[in-house]
Amino acid sequence: MKYIVILGDGMADLPMDALEGKTPLEYANTPKMDELASMGEIGMVHTIPDGMKPGSDTANLSVLGYNPKKFYSGRSPLEALSIGIPMKETDIALRCNIVTLSEEEEAYADRTIIDHSSGEISTEDCAVLLEAVRKELETEEFHFYTGTSYRHCLIWDRGEILDLVQPHDVLGQTIGDKLPMHPKLREMMEKSYDILVSHPINLARKEAGLHPANSCWFWGAGTRPALFPFKERAHLDGAMISAVDLLKGIAQGASMKVIHVDGANGGLDTNYEGKAQAALDVLTKGGCDFVYVHLEGPDEMGHQGSAEKKIKAIERLDQRIIKPIAEGLHAAGCDFRMVILPDHPTPVSIRTHTADSVPYLLYDSRKRENRNWRYNEREAAAAGNYIAKGHKLLDYLLEL
Repeated sequence: MKYIVILGDGMADLPMDALEGKTPLEYANTPKMDELASMGEIGMVHTIPDGMKPGSDTANLSVLGYNPKKFYSGRSPLEALSIGIPMKETDIALRCNIVTLSEEEEAYADRTIIDHSSGEISTEDCAVLLEAVRKELETEEFHFYTGTSYRHCLIWDRGEILDLVQPHDVLGQTIGDKLPMHPKLREMMEKSYDILVSHPINLARKEAGLHPANSCWFWGAGTRPALFPFKERAHLDGAMISAVDLLKGIAQGASMKVIHVDGANGGLDTNYEGKAQAALDVLTKGGCDFVYVHLEGPDEMGHQGSAEKKIKAIERLDQRIIKPIAEGLHAAGCDFRMVILPDHPTPVSIRTHTADSVPYLLYDSRKRENRNWRYNEREAAAAGNYIAKGHKLLDYLLEL
């Protein structure tokens, strides 16, 4: 038996007038998910524990079977694992986004955050920008590490756990009251703007009509994580396929195999086929009976506020990842159980995460139910199936 989680990050949403009162998932053309739903089970699952902030960190820990209330130690430390940073017990890891701020204002605090991802800047370009910041700002106390695209890491030696604002929560807002209270962090953010605003890469980006990556933004502080191996949790060898360091870091912390896919970039134009083939390969000849396939695109399009692009990401997930994996396993003669879900909603209308429950689809290749179900938020809620604790979903998938 093979087990698959396919996670469309931020895929859930709210009904939109522009989409005839439907959500992007409901509006999208998703024949494969609808086919699997008609033969399987749909319902709702609550992935964010009450009292915790909605994010891909807590939600994906839940889906992998780790109760965030017990195992969550901050977002950035999980990404630090993926990057390969040897964190000491006294280290604090912070996410270092390279963001786009408005440039018309005189004072840094008066600027507006326009884009938390700097137009999904490439890792190659952003690494050059981060190196410019590192040369000017790195000290014995603070060390910068390159991650993926706009997502990087700052290690603070003997630092503090601070409540820092997530940039995607304040898009379009003036940043003055969103900045860190700690003077050193705030000073580094201000200085990073001075370093980056006139960098040749950013001048070229503006000339091309792209968002400049003109400031660091620190958030997601935490301590070194301590997850126990996934094999102890699930009694299976597991693999992770994702473009983002957060998911790779969770997998490394859980001693799972991390599969690298060329061209997987966390954006709308990621290597969908490469991810699907990697999943089939690791299940049929790679020694694993469990694979977790993560797609970042729907979340990024939600943050961008683009229903059109979010629909495209969902349709590509359906046809270019879910369909080839399901059909490939059927062709290989494998029995399998597959669950498809978002980790959290990222509604286009608010461009950030919410803690609302999300729809799940559970398909078992050994069973052939005959229901008139399609996979979306409305029908999943109407089905009446509900999992109140997200970290219990894995047990349900594995029939434990």
